[in-house]
Amino acid sequence: MAPRARASDTGVQTPHAAMDPDTPDFQPEPFRGSNHAPLDPETEADIIVIGAGPAGLAVAACLVQRGHCPLVLEQARELVPSWRHHYERLHLHTVKTHSALPGMAFPASAPRYVPRQGVVDYLDAYARRFGIEPELGVQVLAIEPRQRGHGAPWQVALSDGRQISANHVVVATGANRRPRAPQLPGQDAFEGRILHSRSYRNAQPFAGQRVLVVGIGNTGAEIALDLTEHGVRTALSVRSPVNIVRRDVLGRPTQLSSLMLARLPTALGDALAALFRDLTVGDLSRYGLHTAQVSPLRQLREEGRTPMIDVGTIARIRNGEIQVYPGIQSLSAGSVRFTDGSEHPFDTVLLATGYDAALDELFPYTRLALDTRGMPGEVSPQGALQGLHFVGFDVREPGGLLRSIAGQAQDVAERISAQPAQGGHRAQHPHP
Repeated sequence: MAPRARASDTGVQTPHAAMDPDTPDFQPEPFRGSNHAPLDPETEADIIVIGAGPAGLAVAACLVQRGHCPLVLEQARELVPSWRHHYERLHLHTVKTHSALPGMAFPASAPRYVPRQGVVDYLDAYARRFGIEPELGVQVLAIEPRQRGHGAPWQVALSDGRQISANHVVVATGANRRPRAPQLPGQDAFEGRILHSRSYRNAQPFAGQRVLVVGIGNTGAEIALDLTEHGVRTALSVRSPVNIVRRDVLGRPTQLSSLMLARLPTALGDALAALFRDLTVGDLSRYGLHTAQVSPLRQLREEGRTPMIDVGTIARIRNGEIQVYPGIQSLSAGSVRFTDGSEHPFDTVLLATGYDAALDELFPYTRLALDTRGMPGEVSPQGALQGLHFVGFDVREPGGLLRSIAGQAQDVAERISAQPAQGGHRAQHPHP
């Protein structure tokens, strides 16, 4: 059997990609271990990190800097698979200074809003910097509570048949683990293509087609823009009111403004956020877009819904290049009927309908405290769930997910370092 991949305990390789010269080189201490007894490398681990995306890498790096050697598992056969396979046009909507992971800045040469490939290069360099070498191509089938008694409290079942017990399990599989693809009325009769936005890379396969993008979140809006920029006839289906904000207003990033507003008393911050939205975006109802009644900040805080951050889509809607239709009533062989009674021909329906975290699939025997969107309510729950940590699921925090990940990763590493490694008697774990 191949040796188990961990965050390296033999030193850290120097990344080949350029780094910000202001970020000092990291020199780790030799791994001193966290357990009082030697671990069986095939069946035991002190800390398991599940997922080698930004959240998993950030936690692993913070743990390495505190002398730990976590076992990092990734289902895909490559690091940061989601970022590698996002649509090519994608850029961060958050500024690079508030999007870096702990211990390493983006290169000084990177633009304010880093493109997809730049993020991939940064994350690859980040893993090399901290010697993070995940075990790739390994699927986690279940995370199970062990029987009460002495020893590690959690057991992780893997697709290769292994069962590894651990004192701490960090779940960093992300909020976008499973595509959400609703069944549309009449879908079986439709003779064109229906695909989820996860499958979209660029406009080339859609040349000469009529494409309907369902949903105007950030993914749907930017894919519609990408298609239009490449000459594809594109329309949007939007069934609900939406909050839309500019990415920049008078040269100031909206991300920074939202952080400032979030520090104000709640009512004042919400009122100002709604005012800025109305002044900078305006009333778009004549184009088929209706403004949400709640402010962008309140919607984010209460529903976990990020506003659509406009990078050019609204201008294309205003000039008629992108049509906006209401919700879908039904599909027929070559057309789509909308809830306003209109019907239009399309060759492809592209579902930008979001994702689910699907944490229930990883915890078949454990009841988690999840919110209405299926996200964990706590980063490091206590009681019967002690030893579990969830990083990268806080979609309600202003300032962007990467900024949230950076803070959570450091908090989790500190919490793990402050706790004794060997578990004792545990309370009974909850079951459905």
